[in-house]
Amino acid sequence: MHVFTTGQQFTEVVGSPYYMAPEVLKRCYGPEVDVWSAGVILYILLCGVPPFWAENDEGIAQAIIRGKYTLEREPWPRVSENAKDLVQKMLDPNPYRRLTAKEVLEHPWLKNANLAPNISLGEEVRSRLKQFSAMNKFKKKALRVVASHLPSEQVNDIKQIFHMMDKDKNGNLTFEELKEGFQDIGEAVAELDVQMLLEAADVDGNGTLDCDEFVTVSVHLKKIGSGEHLTKAFEYFDKDGSGFIEVDELREALVEGDLGPNDQIIKEIISDVDKDNDGKISYQEFELMMKSGSDWRNASRQFSKAHFSSLSHKIFRGSDASLQDVKTQSQKIK
Repeated sequence: MHVFTTGQQFTEVVGSPYYMAPEVLKRCYGPEVDVWSAGVILYILLCGVPPFWAENDEGIAQAIIRGKYTLEREPWPRVSENAKDLVQKMLDPNPYRRLTAKEVLEHPWLKNANLAPNISLGEEVRSRLKQFSAMNKFKKKALRVVASHLPSEQVNDIKQIFHMMDKDKNGNLTFEELKEGFQDIGEAVAELDVQMLLEAADVDGNGTLDCDEFVTVSVHLKKIGSGEHLTKAFEYFDKDGSGFIEVDELREALVEGDLGPNDQIIKEIISDVDKDNDGKISYQEFELMMKSGSDWRNASRQFSKAHFSSLSHKIFRGSDASLQDVKTQSQKIK
């Protein structure tokens, strides 16, 4: 965690991509970046999507540097001028013009919150947030299907690591078990990084990792998977074998949990992935979706691309020696 002192400047690129201020990307920044990040959060709360969006980290960074975002599309016409003024002043690309935290708290929109008109933005914003969550779920579920079709020899070693870490043998890894497990295999991982991995891989949101979730995030980190495995995943969703994932098929795949079969959300997901606008997802579009984006990494509130890459290599090096150590440890426990 950074603690700013007066006049101090930082140069390390850290933070979740959506919330990075332009000066972070330029590697020279101070406490003004916190106001920018809060401005991004305010923007999302008011309309349900980030102001700067792209399919990968590089694209997000370019969008942030360009500094272009919309206050025109729905629901912005129904947002008060004071609220929009605050967003614009918090997202000023010039850190010296940007509001300070004190000025934000003194802004009329916050000072006069009790006088604000009672205009409901709830359903629209909630729908967009659910779409964002559902897209993550779609990609994560597809990744789980990829993992389930891998040859057993490719996942057995990963499962061995899981069972070695699962000290109480209840089929779930807690934060403490993950942290201690990495130490047991000779890889001391910082608590923040363990939490990042846990948050990213915990698909069902119960605060622990089951074996499938652990294998799935390992597959992602190790980039295991060929075209053949993606084909199997696509076929899982394409129930009727038409060569396309259609609305009904995607709805069926996402009915678990609290998302529900919301037709509008499903159509919006298809619209995001459907590059040729034919109302369905082809294999080529599915493959592009799976190979782009950064859903897993964005689950972390503290993310550095280089740092995450280093972490993934550290945890899942896949070398013969490391795997042999794990097997030896596993045999000792048995």
